[in-house]
Amino acid sequence: MSRFLLTCWSFTGHLFHGINIGRALRERGHECAFYSAPKTAQLFADEGFTFFPFQKVNEEAMSEIMFAPNRERSVKDTLRFTRTLQTYLLDTIPQQVEDLAPILASWKPDVLVDDGTILGPILVLWEKYNIPVATLDYFCCLVPGPDAPPFGLALPQPRNWYTRLLSRSVAMGTHLVTAGIRRRATEIRRGYGLPPLTTSINEFTGRVPLHLVLNTPELDYNRHDLPPTVRYGGPCCLWNRPNYEQSADWLQQLPRDKPWVHATEGTAHVTAPIVLRAAAQGLANLPMEVILTGGKREPSELDLGPIAANIHAVRWVSHVDLLPLLDVMITTGGAANVKSALAVGVPLIIVPTEWDKPEIARRVEDSGAGLRLMPRHCTPRRMREAVERVLHTPSYRQNAQRIAGIFAKYEGSATAAKLLEELALKHAPVKS
Repeated sequence: MSRFLLTCWSFTGHLFHGINIGRALRERGHECAFYSAPKTAQLFADEGFTFFPFQKVNEEAMSEIMFAPNRERSVKDTLRFTRTLQTYLLDTIPQQVEDLAPILASWKPDVLVDDGTILGPILVLWEKYNIPVATLDYFCCLVPGPDAPPFGLALPQPRNWYTRLLSRSVAMGTHLVTAGIRRRATEIRRGYGLPPLTTSINEFTGRVPLHLVLNTPELDYNRHDLPPTVRYGGPCCLWNRPNYEQSADWLQQLPRDKPWVHATEGTAHVTAPIVLRAAAQGLANLPMEVILTGGKREPSELDLGPIAANIHAVRWVSHVDLLPLLDVMITTGGAANVKSALAVGVPLIIVPTEWDKPEIARRVEDSGAGLRLMPRHCTPRRMREAVERVLHTPSYRQNAQRIAGIFAKYEGSATAAKLLEELALKHAPVKS
C-alpha cells in the first residue's frame, strides 16, 4: 500500500477530478489524503478521506482574480490576466510550502499529486524534499511544443506555414512578456537553495516525474512533441452526486418524444448568465425540452425573463442522471462539463467565457463534436440557430460518439490510479 497526498483548489471541476482519482486509488488498496480550502472539509469527510486544510494560503484572494467580471479578452487583456494570475500563484508558493512541509513530515506520503496550478510542489517541494510529484492538467497539456500553439489565446493548431509562423511569433512574444514571471520563480527557488528556472513554468512541468493529462491525445491535437514524462489518462470527471443532493426523479416526467437540450454555465460562473438567458429566450416554445441549471444560483436570481412551458430551470441536477438523456449540451466550456458530455456521446455548443475555456472550445470544434458560439454572438437567435444546426447535422453526434469510444478505452480514473501506483513503486525506497 502507498500513500498519496492530493492538492487541489476548491473549484468544483478540480475537486471532481481529484475525488475520482482518490476513489480509484483507494479501490486499489492505497491511502489518500487531500490538501484544499477549509470550506471543503465536509465534502472530504463525507467521502472518507483524510483532509488537511489550507492554513497560510488565502484562496479568497485567488477567487477575486478568477471571478472578476467576465468578458471576451483581447490578446493584451489575456496576457495581463495571465500575468496577474501567475503572479498570485507564484507569490503563494512560500505559504504552500509552509503548509505542506509539516504534512510531508507527519503523514509521509509516497507521492504528491498536484493540481497543476498549485506551484509549490512543482517548483520547490519535488526537489527540496525529494518526493515524487505528479502534476495534473485537466484538459489540455500545458507543456509547450511545436505541435500545439502557445496556450491561452485559442490559436489554431500549427498545420501550415501561416499557423506555424503565427504560433512561433506568439511564443516569442509571450516569452518576452513573461520574463518577469521567470525571474520571480527563480527568486523563490533560490530562497530554498534550488537552481534558477531556465525555462517557462509550463515547460518545467514536463520535467516532474509524471505529468498526467486527464484527457486523450485525440482531443488535444494528437501531439507527438511531448517528453516521456507526459501521459494521457483519459477523463476522470463524471462524479456521482454529493450525498446531500436530491435525486432528479422529476426528469422521468418529461416527454421523450422531443430532443433534450441542457444549458449550464457551471458552478463557478457568477456574472451575467448570458448563456442561460439566450437559451431560455431563443429555445422557448420550440419542439424540444430544455433543462437550465444555475449552479450555485437559484433560477429566480438569474432574471431569465418569461419561462416557456418547454423550459425547465433548476439550480442543479446530477449529470450522472441527466447527460445520458441529452441530445445537445450547451456550456461555457469547463473541462469537467465538456468531458462528461463527450464521455456519453453528447455533442456540444460551447460559449467560451474565460480561463482555459476558449482553448477547450477550439479543441472540441476541431474534433467535430461541437461548435463554438462566441460570447459576443450569444443572442437568442444565434443560440437557436446553433442548437438547430447541431441537432440536424448528424456528424456532430457521430464525432461525439467516436470520442466517447476513445474515452472508454482509456478508463479514466483507473488509468490515472495505475500510473500513480507505478510512480510510487518506481520511487519506493529499497528495502535492505
